[in-house]
Amino acid sequence: MISKQILNYVCVALIALVGVSCNIAQDKHEESITSGSLRVGVDASYSLLMDTEIFTYTHLNKYADIKATYAPEAEIMQMLLDDSIQAAVVSRALTDDELSFFKSKQRVPESILIAHDGVALIVHPEHADSVIQLERVRGIFTGTDSLWSQVQPGNSAGKIQVVFDNPGSCNARTLREKFGVDSFPQWCFSEQTTDRVIEYVHSHPNAIGVISLSWISDAEDSVSQNYRRLVRPLGIVDPSNVIKPDLPRRPYQAYVFDKSYPLRRDVYYIRTGLRGTLGTGFANHLSGEKGQLIIHKMGMVAAKTPNRTVKIVD
Repeated sequence: MISKQILNYVCVALIALVGVSCNIAQDKHEESITSGSLRVGVDASYSLLMDTEIFTYTHLNKYADIKATYAPEAEIMQMLLDDSIQAAVVSRALTDDELSFFKSKQRVPESILIAHDGVALIVHPEHADSVIQLERVRGIFTGTDSLWSQVQPGNSAGKIQVVFDNPGSCNARTLREKFGVDSFPQWCFSEQTTDRVIEYVHSHPNAIGVISLSWISDAEDSVSQNYRRLVRPLGIVDPSNVIKPDLPRRPYQAYVFDKSYPLRRDVYYIRTGLRGTLGTGFANHLSGEKGQLIIHKMGMVAAKTPNRTVKIVD
């Protein structure tokens, strides 16, 4: 005979299993932090990163359907305001005007810092000199320096060509704000995508490409490795650095982390949907341990620096 106490334990266990089964069945159709659908817009500079983040999250949560749209930052922000997406990954937080707009719609958006990134200036791998002064970079983008001999004495590469991914990208906006210009000089133009920027620089020794460092910072990724072979990043000398002001800082993780790389910037996940939905769950992932480790591995700087505990044995 089975005792009444044991029978009660079995009943409780069965009820719990039924409850879990019901929840699983409901998760497939209902909106929650691990299920439902989410439309997220991503500045194309972060497509490699977000492909990995979305793949990881949707494989951990099989009822989560995340559809990403990759486009220039300016287009992504307009899509967010038009409510055609519920979240965005860009390199700036919402402005006061944008916050007021959402407030007028009874929405409470949130800008969540997820990473620190940098704009990388890339040149041909056989470029004569891989170091440039920050003031000379300023001269290129403000329109005073158009020849390589002006920015690097002895360089005979001729006229400088600067190629962006897109005029509306976060890369272009970052440099406009950094150097205080509304528009770039005539020797700056767009190739529409990052991979085309890299290909152009590889085939034009006089060109400078403007990309996110995330495309060339992951030493273990085959795509990133291939791009690293095609181009080389310029090291920038910034006299305002307190420690070793003459040391060129390249778009490396360490220099972004210590804030000595002069073209450093932040990366935000902006969500506008209701709390308790998939947008919140994905936000928790990006700012949580797994999402932050992915960011760290890809050579960017995680907003929450991953820690490692080391046990020292005498």
